[in-house]
Amino acid sequence: MRILYFDLDCIRDDHLGCYGYHRDTSPVIDGIAREGVRFTRCYTSNAPCAPSRAALFSGRFGINNGIATNTDAPLRYPGGMAPRDARRLAPSWMRHLMAHGFHTVSFSNFADRHKAWWFHEGWSEFHMINLRCGFETADEVNAKALPWFEAFGARDNYFAHIHYWDIHFPYRLPDMPRHMERFRNDPLPAWPDEETIRRQYASIHGSRTAYDLWGGNFGHLRQCPWMPEKVSNLQEFRQLIDGYDASIHYVDQHMGQILDVLRRQGALDDTAIIISGDHGDCFGECGGHYMDHTIGSEPELRRPLIIRWPEVTRPAVRDEMIYLLDLAPTVCELAGLPASPPLWDGLSFAPALRDQAFSGREFVVLESGMGALQRVVRTRDHAFVRTLHPGLYPIDEPDALYDMRTDPAMTRNCAADHPERVQQHKALLADWLAEQFPRHAPHPDPLEEAAGHGEKGFVLRARQYAEKLRDDGRPEHAEALLRRMERCHPGVNWKTEF
Repeated sequence: MRILYFDLDCIRDDHLGCYGYHRDTSPVIDGIAREGVRFTRCYTSNAPCAPSRAALFSGRFGINNGIATNTDAPLRYPGGMAPRDARRLAPSWMRHLMAHGFHTVSFSNFADRHKAWWFHEGWSEFHMINLRCGFETADEVNAKALPWFEAFGARDNYFAHIHYWDIHFPYRLPDMPRHMERFRNDPLPAWPDEETIRRQYASIHGSRTAYDLWGGNFGHLRQCPWMPEKVSNLQEFRQLIDGYDASIHYVDQHMGQILDVLRRQGALDDTAIIISGDHGDCFGECGGHYMDHTIGSEPELRRPLIIRWPEVTRPAVRDEMIYLLDLAPTVCELAGLPASPPLWDGLSFAPALRDQAFSGREFVVLESGMGALQRVVRTRDHAFVRTLHPGLYPIDEPDALYDMRTDPAMTRNCAADHPERVQQHKALLADWLAEQFPRHAPHPDPLEEAAGHGEKGFVLRARQYAEKLRDDGRPEHAEALLRRMERCHPGVNWKTEF
């Protein structure tokens, strides 16, 4: 059995042709989707980068593995478990595959970028691309991956992980203006329109928003002059979208190079192909967030998932709700491995791939651990958002409810209109937290820990950011920001301390 996992950083499902996008961004991906199963309601349990991959490759939710933010912390195990017991009861996904005869190989700079040394567990081979820490191009990834596939692509019993970063901001492909030119005459997404963008620019603040796209890091902007400094009109929005879509197309082409090697070897038809990614990016959702993954939005948390598995799948679309970390027990079941380790949180969705009866999950609990620290209870029709810390963003209500049928961009908090639904979602969250506690005790909830001091020190920048807002002629935003910090951290005078 050969298994190939394409890990596409920052990919949104709604910018792929097979998910209905009107631009021709992804012909290779679309071709695989036509031959396999495409999931429309797959969610990462944890975002962004480090928490998402920690959940997927450990098989455990962030609340249980201890990685809830982009941190360099080690994985946690319940009750001070000894390493030998952890290897038996909660091995990584790759360690479990390796223990049952698979040769596991990764082509990725992820561990180096995030100092995520736990990610190395269970790989027979690990190919770090270079020292560019996530700024490497797909050309550079393939320079390492293609020779391996030329030599070993037709061998049996391997799991290969290929990680492309190009879709991650700041959208910096070689000769980027030429790549963006491909989409110059294509219509933009229907939303947001000019009026919405102007309203967002005037009302929001915080890093990676319409008002402050680069969070003060203008080094990136100087290296990428084709990108806008802010998003205050449709032309600036076009610059972002064309850059993002060009990056998807570039990665798609490089995926095709890998598949071409397998095709020439006669190995492609017998290789399982999985396409997904860690999280997506915002393009106006939640009041005006752009180009990053700093808020618990639908496009950040909902993942494309496409699986073509020889002699198992046939073309289909499934809309049952699943977690991305459910992929680990699913792959193990389809590969004929024994039962999943007891401390994994994932559940196999292999019946969905076999076109059998499958109900999926009634709801999922999701976490966003950068910028604003949030938990999201996603049910079929609604998203309930619990904000543990707002970061630097104008989020004044700890709880919000969105009707995802009519408001997929999460622009209107309808909690006051539906108090009974709010209570239902609160109960789901409380029950889920109680269920998880024995699986991470005595360790505390890592997202609650981060909220105590503000993820990555963002909160300690509040006073400095308030000065920026005043200098930009937004004194009312500055005062509102400091008031929020006082509510989040009672007893600290945010106007004078730090």
